[in-house]
Amino acid sequence: MTTYETKWDTLADIKDELAARDWFMGTSGNLSIRVDENSFLVTSSGLDKRKRTANDFLLVDLEGKPLENTSSKPSAETLLHCEIYKKTSSGASLHVHTVANNVISELFYQEGVVSFQHQELIKAFGLWGEDDILTIPIIRNDADIPTLADHFSAYVSKEKGAVLIHNHGITVWGVDGFEAKKLLEACEFLFQYKLSLIQLKGGVLHGHY
Repeated sequence: MTTYETKWDTLADIKDELAARDWFMGTSGNLSIRVDENSFLVTSSGLDKRKRTANDFLLVDLEGKPLENTSSKPSAETLLHCEIYKKTSSGASLHVHTVANNVISELFYQEGVVSFQHQELIKAFGLWGEDDILTIPIIRNDADIPTLADHFSAYVSKEKGAVLIHNHGITVWGVDGFEAKKLLEACEFLFQYKLSLIQLKGGVLHGHY
């Protein structure tokens, strides 16, 4: 099996797992995996991600331009994936829209970040110290994708990370598909935990959540 085929199958398996969690409502979300130094597979635009087809992904270069003859179009947010692969050695990137990550992005948008401390799952990001803090930036959702990609790029410097886009979902990236999925699952757990805690405490308390 070629590298291309192996990467395709890996990304398809991740898509199936995330689809089973209902994280692709209304064809939203996009996924990618690096094939080599100059190309990556990315989800095709507008397809039902609950289904597995031969048109699910297409190969693009680091500018997001297709490298194969196809009628499919790359996902609208492909330029965000390009920034990750141009600036880091990351091997995979995942972007999903969930109710939890959108609500968190709304609640903490004015702060520009959402932080987590004393939570076991921050270890997914390599934070093992008892008082370590995971801080996830929240950026403005610009309708112009090149502008959005520029804003996003400012927070891309390491081979793994996460950025929330205001009312537009989360993008995570890691050294490979397994790590990217692990980081995404950790983030979604933490978002749901914080929302549940806010609800149990009755919402805003003295300006803090």
